[in-house]
Amino acid sequence: MAKKLQLPVQLLFLTLFIILIATGRVQVWVGIFLIGLVGSLFLGRFYCGWFCPINTVMNGVTWIKETLGINKQRTPVALTRPWVRYTVLVLFFSLFAFSMITGRAIPALPALFAVGIVVTVFFPEETWHHFLCPYSTILSLPSKGSKYNMVIDQNNCNSCGICRKICPADAVQVCDRVYAIDKSSCLVCHDCAVKCRAEAICYKSDRKVAV
Repeated sequence: MAKKLQLPVQLLFLTLFIILIATGRVQVWVGIFLIGLVGSLFLGRFYCGWFCPINTVMNGVTWIKETLGINKQRTPVALTRPWVRYTVLVLFFSLFAFSMITGRAIPALPALFAVGIVVTVFFPEETWHHFLCPYSTILSLPSKGSKYNMVIDQNNCNSCGICRKICPADAVQVCDRVYAIDKSSCLVCHDCAVKCRAEAICYKSDRKVAV
Protein backbone atom coordinates (compact mmCIF):
# COMPACT_ATOMS: atom_id res chain seq x y z
CA MET A 1 0.00 0.00 0.00
CA ALA A 2 2.77 2.43 0.96
CA LYS A 3 4.60 1.84 -2.30
CA LYS A 4 1.48 2.66 -4.33
CA LEU A 5 1.23 6.02 -2.59
CA GLN A 6 4.90 6.85 -2.97
CA LEU A 7 5.01 7.91 -6.64
CA PRO A 8 2.01 10.31 -6.42
CA VAL A 9 3.52 11.88 -3.30
CA GLN A 10 6.92 12.20 -4.98
CA LEU A 11 5.46 13.81 -8.09
CA LEU A 12 3.42 16.21 -5.95
CA PHE A 13 6.49 17.42 -4.09
CA LEU A 14 8.59 17.54 -7.27
CA THR A 15 5.97 19.81 -8.81
CA LEU A 16 5.87 21.94 -5.66
CA PHE A 17 9.68 22.20 -5.69
CA ILE A 18 9.71 23.38 -9.32
CA ILE A 19 7.01 25.97 -8.60
CA LEU A 20 8.82 27.31 -5.53
CA ILE A 21 12.13 27.58 -7.37
CA ALA A 22 10.48 29.27 -10.36
CA THR A 23 8.70 31.80 -8.13
CA GLY A 24 11.73 32.46 -5.93
CA ARG A 25 10.20 31.10 -2.72
CA VAL A 26 13.08 28.84 -1.75
CA GLN A 27 12.49 29.48 1.95
CA VAL A 28 9.27 27.46 1.75
CA TRP A 29 11.21 24.40 0.63
CA VAL A 30 13.70 24.97 3.44
CA GLY A 31 10.72 24.77 5.79
CA ILE A 32 9.66 21.45 4.23
CA PHE A 33 13.16 20.10 4.74
CA LEU A 34 13.14 21.21 8.39
CA ILE A 35 9.88 19.32 8.89
CA GLY A 36 11.58 16.27 7.40
CA LEU A 37 14.57 16.82 9.67
CA VAL A 38 12.45 16.90 12.83
CA GLY A 39 10.39 13.98 11.56
CA SER A 40 13.52 11.89 11.02
CA LEU A 41 13.91 11.70 14.80
CA PHE A 42 10.84 9.49 14.88
CA LEU A 43 10.14 8.24 11.35
CA GLY A 44 13.58 7.91 9.76
CA ARG A 45 14.62 9.55 6.50
CA PHE A 46 11.16 9.66 4.94
CA TYR A 47 12.06 13.07 3.47
CA CYS A 48 14.61 11.36 1.21
CA GLY A 49 12.34 8.57 0.04
CA TRP A 50 9.12 10.53 -0.32
CA PHE A 51 9.68 14.32 -0.56
CA CYS A 52 13.12 14.88 -2.07
CA PRO A 53 12.79 16.08 -5.71
CA ILE A 54 16.34 15.01 -6.49
CA ASN A 55 15.59 11.43 -5.46
CA THR A 56 12.39 11.41 -7.51
CA VAL A 57 14.21 12.32 -10.73
CA MET A 58 17.10 10.01 -9.84
CA ASN A 59 14.63 7.12 -9.69
CA GLY A 60 13.59 7.98 -13.24
CA VAL A 61 17.19 8.15 -14.43
CA THR A 62 17.93 4.75 -12.88
CA TRP A 63 14.81 3.26 -14.51
CA ILE A 64 15.95 4.53 -17.92
CA LYS A 65 19.45 3.12 -17.40
CA GLU A 66 18.04 -0.29 -16.42
CA THR A 67 15.62 -0.28 -19.36
CA LEU A 68 18.44 0.49 -21.79
CA GLY A 69 20.69 -2.10 -20.16
CA ILE A 70 23.31 0.44 -19.14
CA ASN A 71 25.66 -1.13 -16.63
CA LYS A 72 26.16 0.60 -13.30
CA GLN A 73 29.59 2.09 -12.75
CA ARG A 74 31.04 1.63 -9.31
CA THR A 75 31.38 4.62 -7.00
CA PRO A 76 34.93 6.03 -7.36
CA VAL A 77 36.97 5.26 -4.26
CA ALA A 78 37.99 8.92 -4.01
CA LEU A 79 34.34 9.92 -3.41
CA THR A 80 33.90 7.48 -0.54
CA ARG A 81 36.30 9.36 1.73
CA PRO A 82 34.46 10.86 4.77
CA TRP A 83 35.99 14.29 4.21
CA VAL A 84 34.35 14.51 0.78
CA ARG A 85 30.77 14.46 2.08
CA TYR A 86 31.54 16.96 4.83
CA THR A 87 33.32 19.26 2.39
CA VAL A 88 30.25 19.20 0.14
CA LEU A 89 28.05 19.90 3.17
CA VAL A 90 30.10 22.90 4.29
CA LEU A 91 30.34 24.28 0.75
CA PHE A 92 26.61 23.97 0.10
CA PHE A 93 25.48 25.61 3.32
CA SER A 94 28.15 28.30 3.06
CA LEU A 95 26.73 29.30 -0.33
CA PHE A 96 23.19 29.12 1.02
CA ALA A 97 24.06 31.22 4.08
CA PHE A 98 25.90 33.77 1.91
CA SER A 99 22.81 34.09 -0.28
CA MET A 100 20.50 34.60 2.70
CA ILE A 101 22.78 37.14 4.41
CA THR A 102 23.70 39.22 1.37
CA GLY A 103 20.41 38.88 -0.48
CA ARG A 104 22.23 37.82 -3.62
CA ALA A 105 20.49 35.13 -5.63
CA ILE A 106 22.74 32.08 -5.65
CA PRO A 107 20.91 29.04 -7.09
CA ALA A 108 22.23 26.61 -4.49
CA LEU A 109 19.18 24.32 -4.55
CA PRO A 110 18.85 24.16 -8.37
CA ALA A 111 22.60 23.52 -8.61
CA LEU A 112 22.36 20.73 -6.04
CA PHE A 113 19.44 19.27 -7.98
CA ALA A 114 21.42 19.30 -11.22
CA VAL A 115 24.55 17.78 -9.68
CA GLY A 116 22.54 14.95 -8.12
CA ILE A 117 21.02 14.05 -11.48
CA VAL A 118 24.34 14.20 -13.33
CA VAL A 119 26.02 12.00 -10.73
CA THR A 120 23.25 9.41 -11.11
CA VAL A 121 23.67 9.36 -14.90
CA PHE A 122 27.19 8.02 -14.48
CA PHE A 123 27.11 6.23 -11.12
CA PRO A 124 24.65 4.25 -8.96
CA GLU A 125 22.23 6.15 -6.75
CA GLU A 126 24.15 5.22 -3.62
CA THR A 127 27.00 7.47 -4.78
CA TRP A 128 24.78 10.48 -4.20
CA HIS A 129 22.76 9.24 -1.23
CA HIS A 130 25.63 7.74 0.72
CA PHE A 131 28.58 9.95 -0.10
CA LEU A 132 27.70 13.34 -1.60
CA CYS A 133 24.23 14.70 -0.75
CA PRO A 134 24.46 17.37 2.01
CA TYR A 135 20.84 16.75 3.02
CA SER A 136 21.65 13.06 3.38
CA THR A 137 24.59 13.85 5.63
CA ILE A 138 22.39 15.95 7.92
CA LEU A 139 19.46 13.52 8.03
CA SER A 140 21.73 10.57 8.76
CA LEU A 141 22.42 11.95 12.25
CA PRO A 142 18.94 12.23 13.84
CA SER A 143 17.62 9.18 11.96
CA LYS A 144 20.07 6.95 13.85
CA GLY A 145 17.71 7.05 16.80
CA SER A 146 14.41 7.02 14.91
CA LYS A 147 11.65 4.94 16.43
CA TYR A 148 10.22 3.70 13.14
CA ASN A 149 12.20 2.34 10.21
CA MET A 150 12.47 -0.54 7.78
CA VAL A 151 13.12 -3.70 9.80
CA ILE A 152 14.16 -7.18 8.68
CA ASP A 153 12.46 -10.03 10.57
CA GLN A 154 15.30 -12.46 11.19
CA ASN A 155 12.85 -15.30 11.72
CA ASN A 156 11.60 -14.98 8.13
CA CYS A 157 14.74 -13.76 6.36
CA ASN A 158 16.36 -16.42 4.15
CA SER A 159 19.53 -14.38 3.51
CA CYS A 160 18.94 -14.27 -0.26
CA GLY A 161 20.55 -10.84 -0.53
CA ILE A 162 17.97 -9.28 -2.83
CA CYS A 163 17.35 -6.39 -0.45
CA ARG A 164 21.00 -5.46 -0.44
CA LYS A 165 21.25 -5.58 -4.23
CA ILE A 166 18.30 -3.30 -4.87
CA CYS A 167 18.78 -0.80 -2.03
CA PRO A 168 19.52 2.60 -3.65
CA ALA A 169 21.35 3.88 -0.58
CA ASP A 170 23.48 0.85 0.35
CA ALA A 171 21.63 0.76 3.68
CA VAL A 172 21.42 -3.03 3.99
CA GLN A 173 24.35 -4.45 5.89
CA VAL A 174 25.28 -8.12 6.32
CA CYS A 175 27.39 -9.86 8.94
CA ASP A 176 27.68 -13.66 9.07
CA ARG A 177 24.72 -13.93 6.68
CA VAL A 178 22.56 -11.85 9.02
CA TYR A 179 20.99 -8.92 7.17
CA ALA A 180 20.09 -5.66 8.88
CA ILE A 181 19.11 -2.17 7.74
CA ASP A 182 21.15 0.84 8.81
CA LYS A 183 18.63 3.47 9.91
CA SER A 184 21.01 6.35 9.25
CA SER A 185 21.28 5.39 5.56
CA CYS A 186 17.81 4.00 4.84
CA LEU A 187 15.61 6.23 2.66
CA VAL A 188 12.39 4.52 3.77
CA CYS A 189 11.63 3.98 0.08
CA HIS A 190 10.17 0.49 0.70
CA ASP A 191 11.99 -1.00 -2.32
CA CYS A 192 13.42 -3.78 -0.15
CA ALA A 193 10.00 -4.67 1.29
CA VAL A 194 8.45 -4.88 -2.18
CA LYS A 195 11.21 -7.10 -3.58
CA CYS A 196 11.59 -9.37 -0.53
CA ARG A 197 10.21 -12.78 -1.56
CA ALA A 198 10.13 -13.96 2.05
CA GLU A 199 8.07 -10.91 3.09
CA ALA A 200 10.55 -10.41 5.91
CA ILE A 201 10.81 -6.61 5.69
CA CYS A 202 8.34 -3.99 6.86
CA TYR A 203 8.20 -0.47 8.25
CA LYS A 204 7.64 -0.54 11.99
CA SER A 205 9.08 0.29 15.38
CA ASP A 206 12.24 -1.63 16.13
CA ARG A 207 12.20 -0.86 19.83
CA LYS A 208 11.33 -3.63 22.21
CA VAL A 209 8.60 -2.95 24.68
CA ALA A 210 9.76 -3.34 28.25
CA VAL A 211 7.92 -6.04 30.21
